[in-house]
Amino acid sequence: MKFSPPLARGRLVRRYKRFLADVTLATGETITAHVANPGAMTGLADPGLEIWLSKSDNPKRKLAWSWELARVGRYLVGINAGLPNRLVEEALGLGIIPELAGYAGLRREVRYGTNSRVDFVLSDGSREDCYVEVKNVHLKRGPLAAFPDSVTARGTRHLQELARMAAAGCRAVMLYVVQRADCNAFTIAGDIDPAYAEALALARRRGVELLCYTCTIRTTGIRLVKPLRITI
Repeated sequence: MKFSPPLARGRLVRRYKRFLADVTLATGETITAHVANPGAMTGLADPGLEIWLSKSDNPKRKLAWSWELARVGRYLVGINAGLPNRLVEEALGLGIIPELAGYAGLRREVRYGTNSRVDFVLSDGSREDCYVEVKNVHLKRGPLAAFPDSVTARGTRHLQELARMAAAGCRAVMLYVVQRADCNAFTIAGDIDPAYAEALALARRRGVELLCYTCTIRTTGIRLVKPLRITI
């Protein structure tokens, strides 16, 4: 996925109210940007951090600027939690996720369970549908990528819905997308959200599969590239 138009560089002044950030652009102008991330963003929201932003030309948007990337050391980290679905859909089309290859049909945001939507349903006439839930990962603990970075009742509910589908005989997959390239494995931050960790353990026992993929990230674009080892 390429960023178009190109991103603009800035320095973070502060993040506040979760979805807002004041940023000083390279031009010296200070703007308010939208933060498409409800999480804690631990280590990614320190004042003075180099960040990269996209700008929309949609006149109906309240905030034209959106925060896309943060630089931590020599690495870029994707903080837009809305991107992983687009990255996964692109990767599926390119055959980058062999575990999910071979399905003829793809549906997005499909209603299922109790007032829920699943990110993707992959279908093929010769086998059961595959329900795929995608989660964004950007928390880093030592060498490990970790999820979640804050309590996520919504994420727990999604695991419960996937577990029901697996128990009913469908294929159910939880796919974590790590928007950073400086981790060598993935784990669950059960101390941050014990209920999520418990729901994940139950989902696995009922047949939910876990996948984790990492990305290459540049200021020109982001792409899903390879699996990351899961250590739980």
